[in-house]
Amino acid sequence: MHVTRNSDGQFVDCSIIPASGHILPSFTDGWRFNFRKHSQKPHYQTFILICEDTPDVIEGCLIFQVKGAGEPYMAYIEIAPHNKGDSKVFDRVAGCLIAYACRLSFIHGKDHFKGWLAFDVMEAHKEDEIKLMTIYCMKYGALRYGETTMVISPEKGEALIDKYLNQLL
Repeated sequence: MHVTRNSDGQFVDCSIIPASGHILPSFTDGWRFNFRKHSQKPHYQTFILICEDTPDVIEGCLIFQVKGAGEPYMAYIEIAPHNKGDSKVFDRVAGCLIAYACRLSFIHGKDHFKGWLAFDVMEAHKEDEIKLMTIYCMKYGALRYGETTMVISPEKGEALIDKYLNQLL
């Protein structure tokens, strides 16, 4: 798997690994979510994306859970502050994390939930929420389900896994 370094367009090998043993980011590090706190919740699995040449730098974080009767749910996802905006260091971080959550949905989903990935988009301002939902729809094939919930179908999930996790250079 790889991300793209924006300064030169080069592919950089990366991995998504369990977060155990790493100091997770929080508000004090400029992140929107407190991964230190949220990772402690029961039944949450926390993963980080790191680049092979800088394994001490967390490029993005994902918290995954299986709800109720086996429903895969992407509880939290965030890319590092240095990977946002016009001066971001790496591109494809969010895509890799979402694709990884899709892979987990095939592994951990039960019965008719297998392969489906649900998540909620909740922003302080409605216009930001709509903008983010549009990105999830256009870039990752998510469908809106209700007011704030979105889902990625097994077919779209497989396409994301192929594009972000399995693509060879």
